[in-house]
Amino acid sequence: MKQLVILLVFFNVSIVLGQEAIFSSTEITSPTINEDHSVTFQIKAADANELFIMGDWLPKENNKVKPIPMVKDTNGIWTYTSTPITSDLHTYNIIIDGLITTDPNNAFVMRDVSSIMNFFLIPGGNTDYYKINDVAHGSVTKRWYFSKGLDKNRRLSVYTPPGYEQNALKYPILYLLHGAGGDEEAWLSLGRLSQILDNLIAQGKIKPMIVVMPNGNVIQQAAPGEGAEGYYKPQFMLPKTMDGTYIATFNDIMEFIDNNYSVKKGKENTAIAGLSMGGFHTLHISRFYSDTFDYIGLFSPAILPLKDTNSPVFSSIDKTLVAQYNSGYKLYWIGIGKEDFLYNHVNNYRSKLDSLEIPYEYYESEGGHTWKNWRDYLLMFLPKLFK
Repeated sequence: MKQLVILLVFFNVSIVLGQEAIFSSTEITSPTINEDHSVTFQIKAADANELFIMGDWLPKENNKVKPIPMVKDTNGIWTYTSTPITSDLHTYNIIIDGLITTDPNNAFVMRDVSSIMNFFLIPGGNTDYYKINDVAHGSVTKRWYFSKGLDKNRRLSVYTPPGYEQNALKYPILYLLHGAGGDEEAWLSLGRLSQILDNLIAQGKIKPMIVVMPNGNVIQQAAPGEGAEGYYKPQFMLPKTMDGTYIATFNDIMEFIDNNYSVKKGKENTAIAGLSMGGFHTLHISRFYSDTFDYIGLFSPAILPLKDTNSPVFSSIDKTLVAQYNSGYKLYWIGIGKEDFLYNHVNNYRSKLDSLEIPYEYYESEGGHTWKNWRDYLLMFLPKLFK
């Protein structure tokens, strides 16, 4: 009995001390966006020797962001306040004694391939399309379909516009493809796809549409951790990613959507676009199914020299490009950043289109191979659809 009393007293004291530790701890908010759009970051790491911050707004050295040191105070709190940062969605990491990690005070993170980054929004400009506003919202579902060509169940993401479930309307459709290392989650997380669509639809700047975001990695069922393959480290380039298999079996995706969603039929109601590797896929899918899409968007497309392949989708490229043009389309849009490593490859492709007298709309931005550019391109591309 005496031992029980002692145990209960110890237990109660532990609770009191634990609660005191919780409520007496220093409350840290990070990041804090200041009125002038400078941003203050704070990390408590009393035992650390050095902390740096590495953010996408910082200057680059040899094409890499140069980390900025944080300053430690007597309470063991490290602080860094930036100069004013441009309006946009920005990402960053913290480096603690050489270890790249995330800000423990910022619960908002996103994954790009296998890198986890914190993010924050600086208001104004295009950022107003990236945030959740008080407007009608569409729905995002993760659907499974069976690919006959790949002989496996696969997952894709589908955005349906506000009111889709309550009415009998039919909608035009955009197939939106990700880049290397991405998956069916990429445009939703890094691209802010659902927020952009909700806000553009609410402002009457685009027609309500269905957007399908497939997984372009044919050896996967779904994003890492979402399929039967289990949990594994995401990779940048997977086998068979650009060998023509995805292009040849893309019809399985289109058939599933046609059979399961209220889609307006006809090429005048069908669009396709993609970034980087997804731009490569868009180029070849749109010409391989040459009478299917009236709207084509290539965002920083990875138009690299083809490796040896026996895939029929890469035969007679020039002939099928001409057939695509002759079948008629309303928009062939190409966007690339001046500092993008694919810039010269894209200009070589433009020369091919010029030589074949195939028209296109071209936009050249600042910057390189970045989600900032791809979100901007999407904002320019969407209002041009289904006119």
